[in-house]
Amino acid sequence: MDCIFCKIVSGEIPSAKVYEDDTVVAFNDLEPQAPVHVLIIPKTHITSMADINEENSGVVAHIFEVAAIIAKEKGLDDGFRVVSNCGDSAGQSVKHLHFHLMGGRTFGWPAG
Repeated sequence: MDCIFCKIVSGEIPSAKVYEDDTVVAFNDLEPQAPVHVLIIPKTHITSMADINEENSGVVAHIFEVAAIIAKEKGLDDGFRVVSNCGDSAGQSVKHLHFHLMGGRTFGWPAG
């Protein structure tokens, strides 16, 4: 498989990891959109949110547990945002399920 996130999981491509366990890895985004911008990905390849099912949904719950841990470690007491883009029209650039944990600035809605 030619997936950049799978290559990060395997160690083939280095990353600035901030968290890792048996299920997920989290690393700093190379093009941060906030002072804190961490990507949290499952180690198992899941293409997008559209592919979440009964067999793999537990990893998503774990990702949100990890997001809370990282947010605390990064001092995001004033709040943070967790985003996952699903599909081309939503801006999903890497076809491996991932969540953006962002904080350290004020966000607008729906953009920014």
